[in-house]
Amino acid sequence: MKSNKYMRALFRDYGMVFVLLALCGLVSIATIADHHPSDVAAGRQLANQLSSQAGTEINVLIVAREVPSTDEAFALALKEQLQSNGANVLGVELGDPRSVRARLEDLGRQKIRVDYIATHNFSSNWGVLHTDKLKALGTTFPTLKKVRKVRPKSHRWPIFLTASNLRKVLDQNAPTAIVAIGMTLVIITAGIDLSVGSMVALASVITAITIRDLFGGASASGMDVTLAYGLTMLVCAGVGMLVGVFVTVFKVPPFVVTLGLMMVARGAAYFIADEASAIPLSSVAGNKLLYDSNLLGIQNQIPIMILLFVMAHVLMNHTAYGRYVYAVGGNVTSARLSGVPVVFVVISVYTICSLLSGFAGILETSHHQAGLMSAGNLLELKAIAAVVVGGTSLMGGEGKIFGTFIGVLILGVIENGLNTAGAHLGLEGVQKMGLEQVIYGALILVAVLIDQLKKKVVKPAAN
Repeated sequence: MKSNKYMRALFRDYGMVFVLLALCGLVSIATIADHHPSDVAAGRQLANQLSSQAGTEINVLIVAREVPSTDEAFALALKEQLQSNGANVLGVELGDPRSVRARLEDLGRQKIRVDYIATHNFSSNWGVLHTDKLKALGTTFPTLKKVRKVRPKSHRWPIFLTASNLRKVLDQNAPTAIVAIGMTLVIITAGIDLSVGSMVALASVITAITIRDLFGGASASGMDVTLAYGLTMLVCAGVGMLVGVFVTVFKVPPFVVTLGLMMVARGAAYFIADEASAIPLSSVAGNKLLYDSNLLGIQNQIPIMILLFVMAHVLMNHTAYGRYVYAVGGNVTSARLSGVPVVFVVISVYTICSLLSGFAGILETSHHQAGLMSAGNLLELKAIAAVVVGGTSLMGGEGKIFGTFIGVLILGVIENGLNTAGAHLGLEGVQKMGLEQVIYGALILVAVLIDQLKKKVVKPAAN
């Protein structure tokens, strides 16, 4: 009996973790593909492989595309390692098939022997490097007769389970996760906030306008940018407090208040931007730092997101304020009779939600280096889906911050899976975006249904 009780508690509290793991497994299987490494490590590995197989008395021509962030780094690492191993590097040809052919013909005319052409998978498929073309060049130029093409070894592995892709899942969903923290608090009090996506857009536009018009634009210092962020957060806090006042003092349903605010905030973003689709801030160095700086190679907003989740977890599970939030959502009348400051709690959760939406808007501005009117589009749908999928009841009184984090990851894995596996399914553009919305909406419906069924099952068990 006790083991059954513990199993029920495990699945009740952490069931979505198993769902997340199962989803990761399915996406991993669906995204298994050939990987053709072309990074710095692959360059060094290819050099060592070539030296161990052919020795050091070899002449090598390195070929790659003229792409600084990837190919040039690969070629430089390959060259340095080959030279360190004692091989003779004839040169590095960064270009296209025509430039590679011209380089080989030039070496042939100079009667310089070429033993190997070291490259990566993409360039190895150029026509000039096909076996028959290399044989033809060897017929014309005797010193090219024995040239062979080498490239890093390929391997099969799920695209989803690469380190860069997993970082991408966290990075792309960090704004949604931050907004979902505030949404969790609101929904636990039996409220709802439909304005979060529009608040992200409004915060993004206000941040850009403030930096551009009040703090000198390109000449804005780091302190100026920080002040602009602070002003944006103050505006968002004021809006959140206003929503709380409407809900508590004037007894307007949260759905109605935030639905109106959703339209007001989005319209205000368009009005303030004055018909510009984006307000560029690419020349403002201070604005780039929030997103571009990193911790151990991880984009800044990922540790920020994790820190906010930890703080929210402590707030909701280890403070009197957290108990007040649950009490208000469980039974507002009982909470009031028990001395819980209901008005303060409700106003504060909407203020926190609006603040976090504003911060997400600031992160978007730093990321895209522009104030975007389109920022936060449909973010309210994703945030609500993440909260509900994470186990928070729309009826209020139940929910966990950890569950919301798992809910965000589930949505992120679905989106990433559609992006990486969508090509195999023939889904692109509008079709893929439409399928995402169908899945998010279906997840909300299923999660709410499970919540209702769970309540019906639990009630008899308690009697």
